[in-house]
Amino acid sequence: MMKNLVIKIVKKLRQKKHKISFAESCTGGMLSSTITSISGSSKIFNLGLITYSNKAKIDILKVPKKIITKYGAVSNECCLSMVKNLSKISKADISVSITGVAGPNGGTKLKPVGLVYIGIKKGNYISVQKNLFKSKNRISIQKATTYKVLKTILTLK
Repeated sequence: MMKNLVIKIVKKLRQKKHKISFAESCTGGMLSSTITSISGSSKIFNLGLITYSNKAKIDILKVPKKIITKYGAVSNECCLSMVKNLSKISKADISVSITGVAGPNGGTKLKPVGLVYIGIKKGNYISVQKNLFKSKNRISIQKATTYKVLKTILTLK
């Protein structure tokens, strides 16, 4: 199911001559790996960053330290900053950022396991989606996040 989705995305982006870049945190490169598992992805895949630590988010993606201090790494604000700055760094047509709590530990009442923010920027369009995946299983949350991103990319005009 996921492979067919990725094949469609690679084909669609190749036809449009679009490049895509990712800044992943809680998925740890799963999204990049899923895209690059398809032959022909080199024509569309530009850059994949795994900015897992707060330090990487600050140093590489230039997320202001005050955003992480005030809102945390798992927040709408951080995800938005990640996707905007990734877009500047990569110059890709489509940029995607992911930050969340994959579990099974690390969740809190305000930020439970399964809380994931997905940022997408294409041209002037920018959106951050807040997701709460029901599973408390780390791999399931990573896969659900990856699947959600792929489905969303396919719906972009």
